Amino acid sequence: RHCTDVICCVIFIVVILGYIALGVVAWVHGDPRKVIYPTDSYGQFCGQKETLNENKTILFYFNILKCASPVVLINLQCPTTQLCVSKCPDRFATYIDVQASYRYRPEQWNYFRQFCKPGFNNPRKSVAQVLRDEDCPSMIIPSRPFLKRCFPDFSTKNGVLTVANQTTFKDGRGKMRNVTDLREAANGINSVLDARSVGMKIFEDYAISWYWILIGLFIAMMLSLLFLVLLRFTAGVLFWIFIFGVIGIIGYGIWHCYWEYDHLKGIPGSDLTVYDIGFQTDFKVYLQLRQTWLAFMIILCGVEVIIILMLIFLRNRIRIAIALLKEGSRAIGYIMSTLFYPIVTFILIAICISYWAVTAVFLATSGEPVYKVMANQTLCKYANLTCDPETFNTTNVTKLCPGSQCTFAFYGGESLYHKYIFIFQLANAFVFLWLVNFAIALGQCTLAGAFASYYWAYRKPADIPLWPLFSSFGRAIRYHTGSLAFGALILAIVQLIRVVLEYLDHKLKGTQNSFTRFLLCCLKCCFWCLEKFLKFINRNAYIMIAIYGKNFCTSAREAFFLLMRNVVRVAVLDKVTDFLLFLGKILVAGGVGVLAFFFFTQRIPVFAKEVPTLNYYWVPLLTVIIGSYLVAHGFFSVYAMCVDTLFLCFCEDLERNDGSTAKPYFMSASLHRILGKKKLSPKKA
Repeated sequence: RHCTDVICCVIFIVVILGYIALGVVAWVHGDPRKVIYPTDSYGQFCGQKETLNENKTILFYFNILKCASPVVLINLQCPTTQLCVSKCPDRFATYIDVQASYRYRPEQWNYFRQFCKPGFNNPRKSVAQVLRDEDCPSMIIPSRPFLKRCFPDFSTKNGVLTVANQTTFKDGRGKMRNVTDLREAANGINSVLDARSVGMKIFEDYAISWYWILIGLFIAMMLSLLFLVLLRFTAGVLFWIFIFGVIGIIGYGIWHCYWEYDHLKGIPGSDLTVYDIGFQTDFKVYLQLRQTWLAFMIILCGVEVIIILMLIFLRNRIRIAIALLKEGSRAIGYIMSTLFYPIVTFILIAICISYWAVTAVFLATSGEPVYKVMANQTLCKYANLTCDPETFNTTNVTKLCPGSQCTFAFYGGESLYHKYIFIFQLANAFVFLWLVNFAIALGQCTLAGAFASYYWAYRKPADIPLWPLFSSFGRAIRYHTGSLAFGALILAIVQLIRVVLEYLDHKLKGTQNSFTRFLLCCLKCCFWCLEKFLKFINRNAYIMIAIYGKNFCTSAREAFFLLMRNVVRVAVLDKVTDFLLFLGKILVAGGVGVLAFFFFTQRIPVFAKEVPTLNYYWVPLLTVIIGSYLVAHGFFSVYAMCVDTLFLCFCEDLERNDGSTAKPYFMSASLHRILGKKKLSPKKA
């Protein structure tokens, strides 16, 4: 063994160090509070501790009618003054009415002014000046907090949209408005709030049923292990039962088609052709024609003949595939630690995802507060220009555009760092993809090395090295980090291109013409196919790296040509393996799901008293089913890697050895009997 693809290894280490540096820089400049807390028009956080807004956790909009939708309110800036408040309004009121009744009912003013700018307490100021300077909102409406923002408290009464049981309200400018005018400003809020209520109930269900969910997942793990062990004895039986079942079902279909064809004989209109009756929306019309059933019968006969011919000509390769599946089960039985290696891959990927997400958040919040001129007049030439809130009142803008204000718009900046934030986000995404693919490659190479050590052990299990999984992991890290990083780099580049294409497709969806849409669709399809092909090549290249210790390009080339020389065996083994593993996943997930259904619906008398009281029994049920499928997938992915490794070793064994004493086969006796080769040389004691 020697180090392979050293240059790529050095580049990979440098990139990792640079990625750490990027995270540190983002951490220094970023401020996640910009995501956690809403920001008012002065750039201050609502609810931030040790500030004037510590007890004011909710953002209030002076005129929510100016806001188009909740998406605009959350992601962009609504063109109205925004203020941090301790609670949302719970009544209808207008500044005009409050000012008029100030002398008689001062408590109304005391309530209303908490939604005015801090420090404003002049109810005698003219309405026109207050609205111009936006000292107070022209109106307040009953609201409730959502995402720490005040939204109208919508409800439906007898099919009519209302706010606090009212269908109309005063807009504070002398007009009566219908509450439907608020709909666009808070579209879909009720449904989301209802979803929040459902979410709380789901959380409660998880809180009281997590123990039983874990038990269900443990049962799924045991069933997965049992299925892998039993494959050594049942792989052939399961496959042939399925094949003959398909042949029997198709045979019944042929008989049924003939029966229908013969039954329609002599019935008026049944001898018409499909061309005679033309296109019909009711498919039953075609079932009254003899020609339809004749066509079905011919198609099914063709399929039946093809399946039977494939079984006749590929029977030996199918037997080899089944033997390799049994051998894979035997190999896992000797190296049981491999079944738990996916946990290592999961932890590595979880670390990558966490680091990427944190870095992305800090990069996205790295900007400084940017303030822009917000003018009431549409023709103000200074509107949307950047401004300084500290010097704004000394400029001519307030004179040329009466009522204009310098308010917080977003976070950004003009420095070199801020200009390249998008590039940094792109680099963050690219290195994330590279690291994730490297973690997957490391797992595949480690498992391949462990299973290859089983195959090339002349006397099994006596010659299997001690701790094969840990030895393989050490070899992969020590000698082949560069090769694994090289394969992961190629895949990451293609995946990044796919991400960019998806981004462009999303951005150009409303403006693109037919040619652009067609071109993007073709590019997305091509790169999807390329990614699938590269994953297949990389997987087999990592197996060859684990076996021979060569560099990535040499291993990929040798693996590709080795597979091409055995292309029929590859196809047969792939489909047989896919079928049996898919069957195993369905059996595990379905079996545990049925058991969980009977348990959570109290249909098992023995455990009826142990069942927790749930809002929705389907919450833990679906969690158990999906979790069981993922658990089975994790175990079976190890099995699939085992079978692929044994297959490449088997092909190499056939090409390099001839079964003689000088070049004995390393394959098992069952594989040797299927091939009908020379007799195995006697194994040394």
